[in-house]
Amino acid sequence: MVITIKHEQGRVPVTVLAISGNIDVETVEEFQKIAEKSYQDGTRDLLLDLSEVTYINSSGLRVLHSIFKMLKGDLAQEGEEAMSQGLRDGTFTSPHLKLLNPTPLVKDVLKMTGFDMFLEVHRNYKEAILSF
Repeated sequence: MVITIKHEQGRVPVTVLAISGNIDVETVEEFQKIAEKSYQDGTRDLLLDLSEVTYINSSGLRVLHSIFKMLKGDLAQEGEEAMSQGLRDGTFTSPHLKLLNPTPLVKDVLKMTGFDMFLEVHRNYKEAILSF
């Protein structure tokens, strides 16, 4: 797995992690560390470019979920309840973590696991940046 980091300016600063290769038990630790370092360095809006990801397994999905939780920040109790209700209803999408061009296999995994219900999937790079 190789991760390239870019910084873009849309309406807000956006960090783009372009990932190539597999996201699996052998690579998730590196992925997690890079995402956490980005967060520590000030990233609050993250776009994951998955156009070169050939495979993702459950350990990769756990890292996606961990990044989602990290980026949601400390919500007030009302915000936490509203988010939880929106997740249950299928009306909530993360304003801080979005995906770009997942490969067909990865897209199928995201759909089967329900991740596509709360993570926006974009096809166009510029539109994805401006969606934050």
